Amino acid sequence: MARLQYSINITLDGCCDHRAGVPDPEMHQFWADVVTRADALLYGRITYEMMEGAWRPMAESGTVPADMADWVLPFAQSIHAARKYVASTTLNQVDWNARLIEGDLKTAIEQLKREEDGVISLGGVNLAGQIAAMGLIDDYILVVHPRIAGHGPTLFAGLPSYIDLKLTAQRTFASGAIALTYEAKR
Repeated sequence: MARLQYSINITLDGCCDHRAGVPDPEMHQFWADVVTRADALLYGRITYEMMEGAWRPMAESGTVPADMADWVLPFAQSIHAARKYVASTTLNQVDWNARLIEGDLKTAIEQLKREEDGVISLGGVNLAGQIAAMGLIDDYILVVHPRIAGHGPTLFAGLPSYIDLKLTAQRTFASGAIALTYEAKR
């Protein structure tokens, strides 16, 4: 049975807008390693389309756009190679090593966890909130950036009850960002 691991970048005030973080080579390698260690990735439509648009062309061409640093390429390559699942009620088909999840979300995630081994890495905001409310996330990796964004989106808005967590690992980056890994208490 697979563990469902949610991972995301956030600012000190809880903003999880992908543009609000402070990227650097060390952090990009950290995220490339998280993706490489996962047996599969799970995204909603918005995150899937954003990731595909940003990373697929770079991975397929092997070149980094002029406005980006070369150190982003390992992440592009790792996410490109990963198997992906996409939970969406609006998409009819997906590609990029992806399979569409259909039907009741809770049932589909429970089945996916039973069928897979290892780790399924969940990304995004909206889908993660829905799955967290169902109590199906086993582990959380939050990389907290030393920045106050002053805007949203934020994580888990409208969560119906508390989710208690146990800190299992932490890592401080040279930038001052901290990766915090938690396990859901059950």
